[in-house]
This record gives sequence, C-alpha cells and structure tokens, in this order.
Amino acid sequence: MKWIASAAFGMEGMTGRDLKRLGAENVNVLSIGGAEFEGGFDIGMKANLWLRTADHVHLVLAEKKVLRFDDLFEFIKTIPWADYIARDNAFPVRAHCVKSQLMSESDCQKICKKAIADVLESRYHISRLPETGASVQIDVDIRDNLARVSLDASGEPLSKRGYRTWNGEAPLRETLAAALVLTSDWHPWQPLYDPCCGTGTLLIEAAFIALNRAPGLRRAFAMEDWGFVNKDELEAVRRQAQSRYDECYLRKIDIAGSDIDPEAIELAKRHVKQAGLSDRIQLNVADLRDVALTGEPGMLIANPPYGERLGDVRAAHAVARQLGALYKRCRGWGMSVFSADMGFEREFGYYASRRRRFYNGKIECEYHMFAPDSKPVINKYKRGGGK
Repeated sequence: MKWIASAAFGMEGMTGRDLKRLGAENVNVLSIGGAEFEGGFDIGMKANLWLRTADHVHLVLAEKKVLRFDDLFEFIKTIPWADYIARDNAFPVRAHCVKSQLMSESDCQKICKKAIADVLESRYHISRLPETGASVQIDVDIRDNLARVSLDASGEPLSKRGYRTWNGEAPLRETLAAALVLTSDWHPWQPLYDPCCGTGTLLIEAAFIALNRAPGLRRAFAMEDWGFVNKDELEAVRRQAQSRYDECYLRKIDIAGSDIDPEAIELAKRHVKQAGLSDRIQLNVADLRDVALTGEPGMLIANPPYGERLGDVRAAHAVARQLGALYKRCRGWGMSVFSADMGFEREFGYYASRRRRFYNGKIECEYHMFAPDSKPVINKYKRGGGK
C-alpha cells in the first residue's frame, strides 16, 4: 500500500530518514509536502507513532489526472468505497486544489461526496446513508491536475502528542521543536539546557528522543477505528513502542531549562508531568543573565522572543545579546538558537557555523547553530553610527 507523511517546509528530509529507519519501503522525499512510502498497516501505524516531524499520515487509495468536474466524478466512482466505509460510517470529505484546472475546493468536495455516496448506496442497497457510525476522513488533493484520494490515518495532527493542554505565549509546535533538537549537534548522552524554555516543549521533545519514546505513544489515531484493519496488528505495534520506551526509561539523561517568567515555568512543569517525565527534566525560574552552567559541556538550545512575537524588536535584540554573553561564559558548550531576526548574529556577537531555515507558523525563521569555537562578529561600526 502507498502512504504519504505530510511535513512542513524544511522537515521533509527528516521525515524521510525516519521512515527508512522504521522499515518503510520505496521512501521518496518530496520537494514540498513530506514523503511517500510503501508498506502494510503496521508501517502506517509505526509512522503515526514514531514520526517526530510529520504532520499527518495518509493512506493513498488512487491517483489520476483530472481536467473537468465530470472527470473527477467518474474517477471517484472507480474506487471500491465499500472496502473502506461501512454502511453506517460517516465519511466527511476535504478537498484541496493547487495550480489546477479545478480550483473550486467547495465544488470538488461536493462532487466527491456525491460520487462516494452513489457508490455506497448502490453497494448497500439503500437510498440514504445514515452516517451515524465512526468517521472515516477522506482527503482529495488536486495539484497540477493530478487528483490524489486518500484516507487520513492520523486524525488530529501528529503535533498533538497529548502532553500540552496549557499554552503560554506563542507556543512552539511540537513537530518543530523536535526538528530543532534533531538538527542541532546535540547527542542524547550530552547535557542539554534551554535558558528560554517557556512552557517546556523543546525539553520534552529532547527527552522523548533521548529515552527512545515514540512521540505518539499516549494518543490514539484515526486508523485504529477503521473497520477494515486488523486491530491486533496495530496493538502489537503499539506494545512494541511501549516496550522500547520501558527499556530506556531509566537511561541517564541531563536535560534542564529555565525561564524568567514564573507562570511559564509552572505551565512547563504541568506539561512535563503530563508527559510522564517529572523526575527526568529539571526546571527553575531564572533570569537569562544569571544562568551559569558547570560540569560537562553540552548543548544550549533556545527559542527566544524575536520581535514579531513581542512587538518589540529592541527587546528581542537585548535577549540576543544576553544569549551571546551566556554562550561566551559557557566555554565548551555549543548553542543553537531559533529566531526570525535576520540580524540575530550581529546582536549575538558570533557567526553561526551552520544555519537552517524553518517556518514557525507563517513566520520565516533562521536556526543559528554555533559550535563551541564559533568566531566572533567583527563590528565595523560602533553603536550609535560612529566609525
């Protein structure tokens, strides 16, 4: 069977690598949108459980070029819908159109819904489908005139891990937090510290990686309600993921963070508890300027305020300078900082050894990664404009 794991810009490659590690076949990383792969229902379940940077997993039913609404209607009717949808299943349809002859999403949705209903009513010999049972979400994506019909195997987005029920100001999406941790040069046996930890998402995602915990272990997925899959097979995949976490839970880790806002730390403690990590992550209230780290060097990772979020670019620049001072006094530590401020390195005071571009929602951001020996920025002009 063919599947697609959708992912945000910049995360497609990570999603593809994870799929290969899970044993998926014929993995094809898409230039935009995620990665295609093949496998049975067990692989689809593994993808839902283990993909740290993907948004959704879909089971692809059929694909075909369509140029007219009649083409779309007839194409949808060729799919054996009774194989996937029971007599009483609800079957909502979502349509998405990009660069195609058919660009009315509402019209495409109605046409597809009508075609599916015609097939099912004929198959079940009824004039009206009740749609009172479990829901099977159908997606019709038309891009460059190629219509792809799929079933949403995830349900809620995969970023919904189940541990974050309270949000502070401008929360970092879980999938993006995992991508930042994975992209940094941090290794799970090293210390990790977040000096602007907010509500704790970066720290929790890092602990999941270090302890070999499937990010979806504590949530349900839409495919578990599908009537045409073997529930025992899916449950076996879930038990295997739980076993891997149990084996690694007592592994030694050194993950901690702080924030100047006591309310943010209180929320972070709640999230850490919800994630089942209360005794594995250390949190405290601290001003960034007062953070002092001793012991074995590791990695500092931060998602500080960067102007768009605060509405105050000068305050964001002050935080960048404070982070630069922290980096300077933590000899031997690397630091990775996520920011939308394109002048971040100037304020930070050092040149990044690597950079990656991601989007935080609609905000384009740069991920600056500083090795322990990154070179200082040489300012040609003094502050205030004088030479």
